[in-house]
Amino acid sequence: MKKLAPHVLIVLAAALAAPGCVGTIITETAGVALGAKGTFLPIQPVAADKNARPLGAYQHFEIGTITDDIAGKTPGDFLGLLPAALEKQLKEAELRKPTGTKTLVLRGKIIHYESSGTLGFALGPLEEVIVRTEMVDKESNKVLGVANCIGRTTERVNVGVDEKAEGLAKAFVKWIESRYPKKE
Repeated sequence: MKKLAPHVLIVLAAALAAPGCVGTIITETAGVALGAKGTFLPIQPVAADKNARPLGAYQHFEIGTITDDIAGKTPGDFLGLLPAALEKQLKEAELRKPTGTKTLVLRGKIIHYESSGTLGFALGPLEEVIVRTEMVDKESNKVLGVANCIGRTTERVNVGVDEKAEGLAKAFVKWIESRYPKKE
């Protein structure tokens, strides 16, 4: 299997670079398999040392208040989809611990929400949501860090509110993982 992986990557890279329908089919298929994307851009780092892992004390993670800071442009069902999307991503990342009581809350403001229109769908859809997010200790209400968390979809098969919620949940989990102790 280890010998097969480099060959598969080479074929995928060549196919993604292929022009026309073949490249589109492959990128859309990859979009189905991989889903939405999530990333984060730290504004106030959780720790000054890039190697520090101070979030190991937290066993529980939850969505706090996330508000629409863009005059109601965010679809109403987006915020309702976010907690389940976060639970799914936390489970996949194996960040839940059955013991302990420390809880980390993610709260913030939606500062950008974009849905692809007809033109965007034809030229290559880009949908994204950006949330100025605070990572907060639930007990003390102390802000541990601030980042812009971004959920993004770039394939036609990934458009929609639920996909952007999944992408944003991936961004939240990536941010937590970046300061969580490595699995042993």
